[in-house]
Amino acid sequence: MVSENSPDKKTPVNRSIHSRIPSYRPARIALGIVLILGGLAGFLPILGFWMIPLGVVVLSVDFPFIRRMRRRFMVWFGRTFRNKDL
Repeated sequence: MVSENSPDKKTPVNRSIHSRIPSYRPARIALGIVLILGGLAGFLPILGFWMIPLGVVVLSVDFPFIRRMRRRFMVWFGRTFRNKDL
């Protein structure tokens, strides 16, 4: 019998982010804005600059303009660093 946490169980490697953010649109927008604003205070101990891209990803669910910018960046990043060591 295969337990749920065993490495033998086949699970998708690339899980969808849509299952981890709120399904209520105003809550997603508020969360994205709070993450970006918290990222601007990145010099503080717990808050960090890592919150800015996370806020953009959350906002990209609801705003097509931000989604296009994120996709363009992902394509550019993939083409630029495809065969280079990071």
